[in-house]
Amino acid sequence: MNPAATQLDEQLTTLKLLAVQEHYASLATEAAQKQWPHIDYLARLIDGEALRRQHLTIQRRIAAARFPGIKTLDQFDWNWPKKINRPQVQNLFRLAFLPAHGNVIFMGGVGLGKSHLAGALGYAACLAGHSVRFTTAVDIINTLTAAQATHRLKAELKRLLAPQILCIDEVGYLPIDKTGADLLFQVISQRYERGSIVLTTNQPYKHWAKLFNNDSTLTSAVLDRLLHHADTVVIEGQSYRMKDQIEAP
Repeated sequence: MNPAATQLDEQLTTLKLLAVQEHYASLATEAAQKQWPHIDYLARLIDGEALRRQHLTIQRRIAAARFPGIKTLDQFDWNWPKKINRPQVQNLFRLAFLPAHGNVIFMGGVGLGKSHLAGALGYAACLAGHSVRFTTAVDIINTLTAAQATHRLKAELKRLLAPQILCIDEVGYLPIDKTGADLLFQVISQRYERGSIVLTTNQPYKHWAKLFNNDSTLTSAVLDRLLHHADTVVIEGQSYRMKDQIEAP
């Protein structure tokens, strides 16, 4: 390698132009063979670098979301639920609810794919350039309870308010005491018309009072904010995890 090329490599490393560093020599050869104008050669180099950085940004966004696993809409088994509004779900993946800070609630029994669809919606949002955080109702309550005890509640709430989409999984699976109900209300209330919530629950709204420590006033306040700009997707059927046993002869 001649001194000029060595210096160029060092500078590209310093500037972290790694895609340019990897491809400039091979593209220069191709450009000479095909007689590309200089601007076309430069444009292809920069395009490669832009794509690399875009990919890294998406990967960082996905990592920050903390998905328990990567799920996509294409992987969802539409034939299993007894009832699901497929056009409604597919329309949600256009992400048109985000500009208005709308919410999405996936409601149904256990094992019907609610978490799959919530995670897939969050993943699609990451790919589209939006910030996402995926967590469970219990994890939110535990984290905020610990933060409250150590005077860090404001900081922890800020983390839950920051992403454009907050996915709250498994609302209603475990009982919530008064402290937990108040903390979850704070999250939903402070995100109201500031950021979207994608939520999964196994309980219809008429039973939500028992989720929030039988506090009807608090429950009404939660539902008022959550449902003001919301799409509710109701899924009915038997648990997909029992599919093999149910279909066995």
